[in-house]
Amino acid sequence: MNVLDSFSLEGRVALVTGGAGLYGRQIVAALAEAGAKTVVASRNLDALEELAEQERERGLDVVAEQFDLAEEESVLALCERLHAEHGAVHVLVNNAVLRPMKDWTDSADAWRSSMEVNATGLFLITRAFAERMADSGAGSIVNIGSIQGMVGPDFWLYEEVDWGCPPDYFFHKGGMLNFTRYVAARYGPRGVRCNTISPGGYFNEQDEGFLWRYESRTFLGHMAGDEALKGAVVFLASDASAYVTGANLVVDAGYTAK
Repeated sequence: MNVLDSFSLEGRVALVTGGAGLYGRQIVAALAEAGAKTVVASRNLDALEELAEQERERGLDVVAEQFDLAEEESVLALCERLHAEHGAVHVLVNNAVLRPMKDWTDSADAWRSSMEVNATGLFLITRAFAERMADSGAGSIVNIGSIQGMVGPDFWLYEEVDWGCPPDYFFHKGGMLNFTRYVAARYGPRGVRCNTISPGGYFNEQDEGFLWRYESRTFLGHMAGDEALKGAVVFLASDASAYVTGANLVVDAGYTAK
């Protein structure tokens, strides 16, 4: 096989959760551009339908589905629905994240709410789709983590802005790394791979003070943009990474290496 052919996702079905967000949009685009029939799913169907229509106008095969990651019945129903309609789901990208907490002082209810999606929901959807992948002997699961799951918070970044630094995000993204290793160990013998991508910060017209501080922490001197994750996602979703599992691919302009 030509090495470039190993990156192709032609003939495969990919599911992306929470695909209408900043990173989600480029993940959906990347998978579809690589040839996959790409399903984007979350609670907000209107936003997903708009995204899917934009991608179809570019000639890409993208469809939207609604489900609730916090409800096990909804997760299982989505799994059954997609397999009935498409025959298989070859790639699962766990990109959805709930951010109810704004700071350390928020209520315990906000913490519990984030756990329902970012921890329990992650487990439920991974188990459901990994079992079906394992039955067929192949599949790739890509978890979208964060550099904040690898390092402690740098409160200096936020000194000039009125932003909180919620602890739940660090908790969930850190736990995701070892959850990835667990899934890789459990399903590797049955042909299913599981890896994490840990991206850095995404440029979204942030405050100039924050922007200067953050970018000074990176080797490349800038935040991520609309293309930052596309190559990494296709690599881990495709046969190009056939011998890679249990890994964490850091895409952060050198932030965590400095």
